[in-house]
Amino acid sequence: MSSGNVAVLMGGFSSERQVSLASGKSCADALEAEGFRVSRIDVTRDVATVLSELKPDVAFNALHGPFGEDGKVQGILEYLEIPYTHSGVLASALAMDKAQAKRVAAACGVPVADSLILQRGEIGNRHPMAPPYVLKPINEGSSFGVLIVDEDQANPPQSISSDEWTFGEKIMVERFIKGREFTCGVMDGTALCVTEIVPVGQKFYDFDAKYRPGGSKHILPAEIKPNIYQKIQSLAVQAHQAIGCRGVSRSDFRFDETLGEDGIIWLEVNTQPGMTETSLVPEMAADAGYDFGAFLRWMVEDASCLR
Repeated sequence: MSSGNVAVLMGGFSSERQVSLASGKSCADALEAEGFRVSRIDVTRDVATVLSELKPDVAFNALHGPFGEDGKVQGILEYLEIPYTHSGVLASALAMDKAQAKRVAAACGVPVADSLILQRGEIGNRHPMAPPYVLKPINEGSSFGVLIVDEDQANPPQSISSDEWTFGEKIMVERFIKGREFTCGVMDGTALCVTEIVPVGQKFYDFDAKYRPGGSKHILPAEIKPNIYQKIQSLAVQAHQAIGCRGVSRSDFRFDETLGEDGIIWLEVNTQPGMTETSLVPEMAADAGYDFGAFLRWMVEDASCLR
């Protein structure tokens, strides 16, 4: 594959379009530096026609959010018999639905926070559970639409019922876990290092903390007790396998130190983590000895159909 044609799929039409364009550009630049012939595709709804005419050797999926991360574009690639990176149709669709992913992970022994699913209009002016809790759309990424309700708030945020809300009608109401935020990547079924995420000037790891320069600090390897570190790695692999992920994934956790190992709570798995050189998973891969180009080369060589 040293001179193969890699189609880098980026952009798309989800809320995460700009994030995907950044990932796609970084990946395309690095893959060209590795010697691949790269076709940069800003995905529109005619992507099947574009790909069928281009006939790339591999599709590198740098899309984020609905259509790119939920099994739809994976289904198109399966139909066209174009090998692609990351997870397949079923795992992608399952991971994108936070509620269903939690049910599957919990059934496989992964600890999750108590939650319920409501239609947006059902939330109204009364707390659906005792605060503090988190409101999150069930199928968005990059923390779009995520709201934390504190103990002293008299009512749920009114933005949830606003006509300007654009993040879907189904809302997960999830018990807020006090403590620290950790994340752990999985590559080829093996855990990478654990990273602690420390937001700077933000209440939690929201969009600004993720993407604004200086919005967060990444501490890796995380400075925690060995048993906690290893437990997070083990749970990341367990969730990766339970959902049926392939290639690279990243699981996010909260940790209440007062409860020891019982304080580790899995939040979700991301099947299409950010892919700039300073994104979380590429940082973890670098800690494992893969520079950015080598990491992306591995992903291209790992690409397949029937994932």
